[in-house]
Amino acid sequence: MGDNVLSRPRRLRSILVATTSLLAGALLLSGPARAADPITAAKALAAPGVPGANNWSCRLSSAHPRPVVLVHGTFATGSDNWLIAAPALAAHGYCVFAPTYGAEPGVPLLAGLAPVADSAAQLATFVDGVLAATGAAQADLVGHSQGGMMPRYYLRFLGGAGKVHTLVGLAPSNHGTTLDGLLTLAAVFPGALDLVRSACASCADQAAGSAFLQELNAGADTVPGVSYTVIATRFDEVVTPYTSQFLSSGDVHNVTLQRLCALDISEHVAIAADPVALHEVLNALDPAHATTTTCLSHP
Repeated sequence: MGDNVLSRPRRLRSILVATTSLLAGALLLSGPARAADPITAAKALAAPGVPGANNWSCRLSSAHPRPVVLVHGTFATGSDNWLIAAPALAAHGYCVFAPTYGAEPGVPLLAGLAPVADSAAQLATFVDGVLAATGAAQADLVGHSQGGMMPRYYLRFLGGAGKVHTLVGLAPSNHGTTLDGLLTLAAVFPGALDLVRSACASCADQAAGSAFLQELNAGADTVPGVSYTVIATRFDEVVTPYTSQFLSSGDVHNVTLQRLCALDISEHVAIAADPVALHEVLNALDPAHATTTTCLSHP
């Protein structure tokens, strides 16, 4: 009887130790395992309803060995920014993916609002998932407006340089713009004007001369090993002057849309669906098979 009483604390201690070990093991297996699943994390950011995009079973080909990630602009989402470009790229045999990044709580329908560095971290998560799903070592990025500039933060500060082969920017805010430009863009999206004044951290980051842009462009505005193409339009009324979109160092191909087609009147928003611009995107993604871009070109 005495032995049983004395042994009870030992049994309790043994049970507590075993239970604690089991719980710790379960936490190690469940929490971090879920957090470390890059495909699941990427799927949570995938934009819904983008034709031709976010097929996580897509298989790469020898002709197009890298997936293409489309990065939308300020106030837009992946769902509305790429209705033309995504199916066009998919029709050419690319595996196409499109996230929605930078959404803020309580703000429906609009995205790209968060601090640019935070959005770049979301892009990093999305690219990791795309690479894991496709088995590719690198991706190509095509971005519009903020989506052409924001990936450069990912490349420079978040380890993206080794994971990205080509970055194509359509009217990118590489060196910022004025408040007038941001207000012009906001006027396109219902409710966005109020956000510029209150809840659009990315707008402040994209203002010409901002601390964010000074850090991003310090020393050089590109990183080694990545191929850059910038496609701008003279009729851009948002990122002004339009020449501020161009990059000046490294492996860069700067293109003015009107040099390809003098009759093209696409402005900042329309360039993301412009057939001449999208033909030039295809050339940038596959320069070995590039063809001359003219007013008659189409993706």
